[in-house]
Amino acid sequence: MSPTRPASPAATPPAISVQGLGKHYAGAPVFEHVSLTVHPGEFVAIIGESGVGKSTLLNCLAALDHWDEGRIDVQGTDLASLDETARALWRRQQVGFVFQAFHVLPHLDVRQNVALPLMLLGQSGPAAQERVSAMLAAVGLAGLGERLPQQLSGGQLQRVAIARALVHRPGLLLADEPTGNLDPQTASQVMALLLQQTREHGAALVLVTHSEAAAAQADRVLRLTAQGIAT
Repeated sequence: MSPTRPASPAATPPAISVQGLGKHYAGAPVFEHVSLTVHPGEFVAIIGESGVGKSTLLNCLAALDHWDEGRIDVQGTDLASLDETARALWRRQQVGFVFQAFHVLPHLDVRQNVALPLMLLGQSGPAAQERVSAMLAAVGLAGLGERLPQQLSGGQLQRVAIARALVHRPGLLLADEPTGNLDPQTASQVMALLLQQTREHGAALVLVTHSEAAAAQADRVLRLTAQGIAT
C-alpha cells in the first residue's frame, strides 16, 4: 500500500514559505530569486546541477546558514527576525535533518542516538523512552538499541538517522542526499521508509537529491538554478 498523500495544499497553512531567497559567496551569487512553499504532509524534491547550492539552500531552510536577501517564513514567523538562540530552539522543536553521511554520534549507542532530540528538549522519562522504542521498531531496528554505530551497516545507520530526525515529531523534515552513500537496493528501502514515516507523522519533507528514483516519488520536483526555482 502506498503512503497516504497529503491533504490539498489549500486546506492547510504552509509548513515553510520562501520568497525571493538569495545567497552569495565572495560577492558572487550562489542562487537568487528562490521562492517555494511546502505544506504539511507534502514531499518536495529539489534537484539541480552540482555546485548550484542545493545543500546550501537546505541549510538556509534550517537557519543553519545565512542568506543575503529574501524571506523564510515558518508558522507565520520570519526566521530572520529570530536571534541565534531562538533559531536553535525552533530547529530543536520543529526540524528534523537527515544527512548523506548519517552524522550519528559514534560514542552513543543506537537508542541514545535516536533519543538525542528528546533529551535536548528535556524529555527523558518513560514516555520519551516509549517513543524511542516505537521509532526503533518503526524503522526496523527493534532489538538493536544497544549496538554502537560501528556495528551497523550503512542502511542501518541511515535508519537510525531517520528515527532520530522524526522521534520528536517535527513539522519539517529536511533530507540532504540521504541515499547517496547506499547501494541501489538499500537506497530504495531507505527512501520507502523515509516517505512512509514522513507521511505517518504528517511532516513536510524537502529532499535534495541527484537520484531520479528518489525524486520520482515526490509530490513535486523543483529544479534549483542560479536564477531560482524551475518546476
